[in-house]
Amino acid sequence: MDLKAFRDSLSESSAPATLSSALLGLWLDANGDWDGAHRAVQSESSGDATWVHAYLHRKEGDLSNAAHWYTKTGRSASVVSLDQEWESIATSVLTP
Repeated sequence: MDLKAFRDSLSESSAPATLSSALLGLWLDANGDWDGAHRAVQSESSGDATWVHAYLHRKEGDLSNAAHWYTKTGRSASVVSLDQEWESIATSVLTP
C-alpha cells in the first residue's frame, strides 16, 4: 500500500484488515477516534507504533508524555504541524 491508497482508505467505514498497529493508529486518528488510535499503539513496542504514540500525546496536548514517547523512538519532539507529522509517519511506515 502506498500513501495515496492509505489516504483513500480513510473514507471507508472500517480500516483495512492488513494494517500494522502504527497504521491502524494513524487511520483511527484520521477518522476522529483518538482513543481507538491510542489503544491500537499503546501496548506495542515497535518503533513505528511508539512514534504514533508520541504523536497522539502531542496531538492531545500532553507534551511531557509525548516527550517520553519521542525519547523512546530516539527522535526529538516534533515541531512540524500535526498534519505534517502524520504524513511523515505514514510515509515512513509505508515505505518498504
